[in-house]
Amino acid sequence: MRTIVEGPDRPAESSFTEKKSEFIAQACHIEGADQAAAFVEGVRLTHPKARHVCHCAVWGLPGRLNERMADDGEPSGTAGKPILEVLRRRGLTDCVVTVTRYFGGILLGSGGLIRAYSTAASQALDRAHTADLVDCRRFRIELPYADHQPFRRLLASCQGRLTDETFTDHVTLIYDLPLSNLDAFESRLSDLVQGRAAKTDMGPSSILSA
Repeated sequence: MRTIVEGPDRPAESSFTEKKSEFIAQACHIEGADQAAAFVEGVRLTHPKARHVCHCAVWGLPGRLNERMADDGEPSGTAGKPILEVLRRRGLTDCVVTVTRYFGGILLGSGGLIRAYSTAASQALDRAHTADLVDCRRFRIELPYADHQPFRRLLASCQGRLTDETFTDHVTLIYDLPLSNLDAFESRLSDLVQGRAAKTDMGPSSILSA
């Protein structure tokens, strides 16, 4: 699958007008429901006079895909679902699309609304940059300080991504590792830590391809 590269601070954006209603679409990368909700709320605050702020968010991996959408006062199935269908057709995940409507006084009907929200979402996604997602496993590892920097160099050499570090009397790291590099990494890790580490498998994850 693929995802959007743009973050919530600089989303891909487009707008168009249909029968005096303006539709403003924004799309960005997220990593879960909380980030999606925060982005939608930010859009609402930016457009306090808009009639509707409809959205769809998708996150997760194939087989564990999560979808959330809202029509925000539009007739059921005329806003959130059309946005979702656009995301599905493009094979996207870990992203949210909002479509803000300033009502122009002319009713569009169900068919017109579906076309308008689909068009708005498609136009924003046309402007977005996308990248492939690499299938990974996420791990937590506890290391002595002496192994911290050697571990980080090993992780980088295997195209892994460090997502969190905590420093106490030891170092606790959370990292994502591409499945294709897992065996080689594990062999070299064993040589590095010599039994000095405690590791936990946290399950499937993904990272953006380089």
